[in-house]
Amino acid sequence: MKTVERVMIEPGVVQGEWWHRLEDGRIQCDLCPRFCKLHEGQRGFCFVRQARDGAMVLTSYGRASGFCVDPIEKKPLNHFYPGSEILSFGTAGCNLGCRFCQNWDISKARQVDTLSAWASPQAVAETAACSDCRSIAFTYNDPVIFAEYALDCAIAAHEHGLKTVAVSAGYITPAARPAFFAHIDAANIDLKAFTEDFYHRLCFGALAPVLDTLRWLKHESEVWFEITTLLIPGHNDSPDEIARMCAWLVENVGPDVPLHFSAFHPDYKMMNVPHTPPATLTRARQQALEAGLNYVYTGNVYDQAGQSTYCASCGHLLIERNWYRLGRWHLDRHGCCQFCGAKLAGHFAPQPEHWSGQRRRVTIEAT
Repeated sequence: MKTVERVMIEPGVVQGEWWHRLEDGRIQCDLCPRFCKLHEGQRGFCFVRQARDGAMVLTSYGRASGFCVDPIEKKPLNHFYPGSEILSFGTAGCNLGCRFCQNWDISKARQVDTLSAWASPQAVAETAACSDCRSIAFTYNDPVIFAEYALDCAIAAHEHGLKTVAVSAGYITPAARPAFFAHIDAANIDLKAFTEDFYHRLCFGALAPVLDTLRWLKHESEVWFEITTLLIPGHNDSPDEIARMCAWLVENVGPDVPLHFSAFHPDYKMMNVPHTPPATLTRARQQALEAGLNYVYTGNVYDQAGQSTYCASCGHLLIERNWYRLGRWHLDRHGCCQFCGAKLAGHFAPQPEHWSGQRRRVTIEAT
């Protein structure tokens, strides 16, 4: 599929997809489960989608909060070309309102007016290729809300032989999912908790649509995906909740989808909540393994054992990690365990790739 040629209404503004007009004249956004119903000139919860001239427009097309070359493990993705470099960027805004957001400086929607970087989809893909990246990541804020821009960048990336990654909360409608993920090779889905109460109180959203997305990704798509849960002390870290979440994952997406438990640090509107103790992550990881998940990781803490990959068949160390650096590698060129021959779930190069060890900011000239 060739890059879509979109008509720019004005700089950064293109006509949006996934909407319809209601009988009372309002425009309903059908992209995310909020189904915002907008009068002329109004913006949705995400702030970047607006009713204008009887249609829906995206107001952040081609406008980014900055570009960086990261390790793929930072997304986090541990089973998708480990050690490779990925060009990462986001825009502004979000369709959830998480009180603990750790990217709040760019996810708070009204900052769309101060986005500094402009880049066409072709420029993004060319920059990634010239920076020796294997992939492009739509991240920092949720790419669902800038779906048209993400889609066009993904098509351009594939034209340059690059992979694409979406880091998302999975808060998207069944109508929009097929088109959004059609050109996505891998995703990390942020499963924020396993109760509707948590999503309602702390995210101003709902859990059920996220679970629907996870099931759809597993059973209706070819997207490789991994899951991350940020464990917040006293809010979503109880053994009971983790047990129920892990049981649901085993039953609905299977044991081979990697799960990452990440440590919370006080931020945004939850500055009074303490850091997640490392022992909580260790306990949650052990629970998940005992529940039948094969690949469980800890993040945002020093834990070499909890960040390394082990064979689900024989238990041997396959990929050693120290934060984002790789150590010992015991996969053959086909992605199989060198000790027992079992296939490791995921996508792997014949040889380990080696991130340079330094996050690099990238500037893309306006086109």
